[in-house]
Amino acid sequence: MSSSIVEKFYSMEYGPAPEDASEVVKWLDAHKRSFGHYIDGAWTGVGKNAFETKNPATGEVLAKVATADAADVDRAVKAARAALPGWQALTGHQRARYLYALARQVLKHSRKLAVLETLDNGKSIRESRDIDIPLVARHFYHHAGWAQLLEEEFPGYVGVGVVGQIIPWNFPLLMFAWKVAPALAAGNTVVIKPAEFTPLSAILLAEIADEIGLPKGVLNVINGDGKTGAAIVEHADIDKIAFTGSTEVGRIIRKATAKTTKKLSLELGGKSPFIVFDDADLDSAVEGLVDGIWFNQGQVCCAGSRLLVQERIAEKLYDKIRARMETLRVGSPLDKAIDIGAIVDQVQYDRIKSLIQTGVAEGATCWQPDVTMPEKGLFLKPTLMTGVSPASTVAQEEIFGPVLVAMTFRTPAEAVELANNTTYGLAACVWSENINVALDVAAQVKAGVVWVNATNLFDAACGFGGYRESGYGREGGKEGMYEYLEPRWLLDELKAKPVVALPEPVHPASGNDDAVAEDGSPDGLSKVDGQAALYVADSEMVDDEPNILYSGVTGFGIDRTVKQYIGGKQARPDSGYSYPVYGLNGVLVGEAPLGSRKDIRNAVEAARNVAAKWARTAAHGRAQILYFMAENLVQRRAEIVAKLAEFVGPEQAAIELDYGVERIFSYAAWCDKFEGSVHNPPMRMVTLAMKEAIGVVGVLCPDDAPLLGLLSLVLPAIAMGNTVVAVPSERCATLMGELYQVLDTSDLPGGVVNIVAGKASELGKTLAEHDDVDAVWSFRDEAASAMVKLGSIGNLKQVWSNEGRQVDWFDPAQAEGRHFLRHATQIKNIWVPYGE
Repeated sequence: MSSSIVEKFYSMEYGPAPEDASEVVKWLDAHKRSFGHYIDGAWTGVGKNAFETKNPATGEVLAKVATADAADVDRAVKAARAALPGWQALTGHQRARYLYALARQVLKHSRKLAVLETLDNGKSIRESRDIDIPLVARHFYHHAGWAQLLEEEFPGYVGVGVVGQIIPWNFPLLMFAWKVAPALAAGNTVVIKPAEFTPLSAILLAEIADEIGLPKGVLNVINGDGKTGAAIVEHADIDKIAFTGSTEVGRIIRKATAKTTKKLSLELGGKSPFIVFDDADLDSAVEGLVDGIWFNQGQVCCAGSRLLVQERIAEKLYDKIRARMETLRVGSPLDKAIDIGAIVDQVQYDRIKSLIQTGVAEGATCWQPDVTMPEKGLFLKPTLMTGVSPASTVAQEEIFGPVLVAMTFRTPAEAVELANNTTYGLAACVWSENINVALDVAAQVKAGVVWVNATNLFDAACGFGGYRESGYGREGGKEGMYEYLEPRWLLDELKAKPVVALPEPVHPASGNDDAVAEDGSPDGLSKVDGQAALYVADSEMVDDEPNILYSGVTGFGIDRTVKQYIGGKQARPDSGYSYPVYGLNGVLVGEAPLGSRKDIRNAVEAARNVAAKWARTAAHGRAQILYFMAENLVQRRAEIVAKLAEFVGPEQAAIELDYGVERIFSYAAWCDKFEGSVHNPPMRMVTLAMKEAIGVVGVLCPDDAPLLGLLSLVLPAIAMGNTVVAVPSERCATLMGELYQVLDTSDLPGGVVNIVAGKASELGKTLAEHDDVDAVWSFRDEAASAMVKLGSIGNLKQVWSNEGRQVDWFDPAQAEGRHFLRHATQIKNIWVPYGE
């Protein structure tokens, strides 16, 4: 008898368990399967310009949806702008009540939302019901709390204004909540566009917002394709763009916003490593892989699509993976017993198949289970590709489908090297029973989220976002709130104040910057014994030779040319040229090196070589070096003030130095106090939110406070473990000669701070375009801000700019503290399980 029961257990098949879609069908029919935009609290008609959204599992047309043109976008933005003062005038508690009401209504309509999401997207109803909907409600609940606590937890900050948001098709409901909840909590108004493949759940959420009485114009939902998204990005009255989607489109948006003051956050693609060590619980790791790559048909930006397995257990793990793949069920997404649903659209389906073929052509072995497939619909078998080269197309490109590519490693160091062998940096998984190994590898992987012995865990309290070409900015947590806030002084006090430059010095001679002398040197420059010397046009003749004025010192041959400071050493400019630097009284102070692309390359290389070591230096050790810098600055106070006075006058010079010493002390103090936090998500995990250095930071320093401005930008960067390539004020660049002597005597490792003088417009462009620079800070004019944004597109490096606005470097509230430290760090969330 028992034998018969066992045989039946192993022989029985899963029967279908379909979810009832009748209520959603009624909802669609009640709207005549036709939907317009939700603008200013009202619904528009569909009009002639519309598109169809289909069920990818059946090909059935679900509804016709209006496409917004530029005029529709403009109406939505105007509605959001008109609603902004009233929304910001509400108390935090009043905004919290609206967000709480949204959370309650999401739960009330949870089944309808889940079914609609599955019909429109093709994902399994189990995923929509059990993962997406609870997280949507969680985000609205969580951000209702931030709205309530806004003034207490974010003192001095206000919402950025009108926010344009563009969300993708893989998690339409969840991305809506991730974007809208923090924006509203921070006091912004929203214009959001869902993806053209999956607009229906956003439309239903707009109806829910209407049901709770959300003030009109606070939330506007418009539909359309890429042209509609472009109209949002390009609209002049939008203050921030938040985008989730492909890296390619992220680059387009970065370019489109470069010449504007729009704040920008990008959550882009990924190629996440799934690292399995030989001591891991392999059965658990296999289940993690099921969630990591076949969840949502692999259409997940953080999907664990690159399996890195320790060589000794590779074949054993592959066998377990193949056996588990044989049990995966592919079929109707509305069937509660189904694991893998439909691919969202034919375009995506064709792309996935093409990449699989490319992988095979490049030498990979493709394996798919013998599973029953539906006769119609966009379904793909789960796929395992082994024998993959780290440089192959399928190992480098985001496939965004149910395709796992596998590679092997021998040592933890090799695992880290393979994991970081990608332009992306969104997420990673580490599987090991050795917590020391797991945390050591997690800390070294370049990814914004790392799961230890787990995968694809999310919570509203824990930030999510990437490094490198996976974008910048965070969704969720306190760090996600900062994406929708700005310091009040920046928006209210300084918005209309352009940068005020130093008074123009009186030049003894003027030249044409574009002119070239007979020896090929720039006008006003010539080579003398390997050095550049200025021949002043109206200088006196002494013994038939021009008498060169160096700060009142006469006589030819006195070299007052400072050098570049690269790798802890003084270096002559690669160009071989220098340029004259004049004081306020028109006297030639000296000459500064004319930096070139090669100087920047050398400086970046020096910064990169020491970056990892400096980031690992104990915070107390970095603090001690900063204190040494303050000591040495004080010891040379009289000399440096005298030099600085030639540019800004004695009064400002003294103030700048004294404030500079105080600023050094502040960042020395912050070194071991601006720390991460530990989150307690609603599962048996702790999430370590670690603040990490960004890497190599390029800094364009201001003219108006040449010493204090440089210190105010360089100090927070190095305090947090970054290395810096700084371009000083070109009008006061001879000061660097005094600074690098301070650095040399302060035990600062060579390469942590590199100073390259020259034309900021040229050197800044080179820094921004350099793919080994991780961030660029520009605190010059508006043109410089636009230039570095455009230059950053190649590797999508982080850009922080004053947008050409005046910063009061003498006011600690504006020029010092947490605002600067946040830009000097990026948060990595490491999820660690506990318990048996």
